[in-house]
Amino acid sequence: MLEYLKQLDAELLCTLNGWNCPYADQLMWLVSGKFSSALIIIVLLALLARHRSWRGILTFVIMTALVVLLADRISSGIIKPIVERLRPTHDPDLQNIVHVVNGYRGGLYGFVSSHAANLFGIATLISLVLRNRGSWLAMMAWAAIVAYSRIYLGVHYPGDILGGTVIGIGVAFLVFWIWK
Repeated sequence: MLEYLKQLDAELLCTLNGWNCPYADQLMWLVSGKFSSALIIIVLLALLARHRSWRGILTFVIMTALVVLLADRISSGIIKPIVERLRPTHDPDLQNIVHVVNGYRGGLYGFVSSHAANLFGIATLISLVLRNRGSWLAMMAWAAIVAYSRIYLGVHYPGDILGGTVIGIGVAFLVFWIWK
């Protein structure tokens, strides 16, 4: 069963990663990099501006930092070293097949995606704090676009993204629940 899931993950990766073109290469590179972080910071600043008290601002900053810290530590510090699943760009069976951009191949291990864990964690927390359908849709859409960019760049399998998404959402709910 596990081999079947790995094969399915590799086939889905090859399909999604195969949808590429030179224009999208640079867009996905931008989305996956600093642009993504800058957009999240802008959204967070806009959200902070909505709070009227310093206590509310400080609480949100601490909650966000805690979500990122926990999601990142769980994904990169615990799961990746234990699972040791090679990224597609380092997998001998796929490294010459997957489309890469700007020669970027990422670190050795990819399960689970820290990008997905962090972004879906932040998106979920913002959605829980704002309690607004529009903000939920916007944040989840952005997290999904960044997550897809990781597959497009060839550095994550879809299963890596799914695992990171589950961790990020779970951590955000936990932090929000503790705060409440």
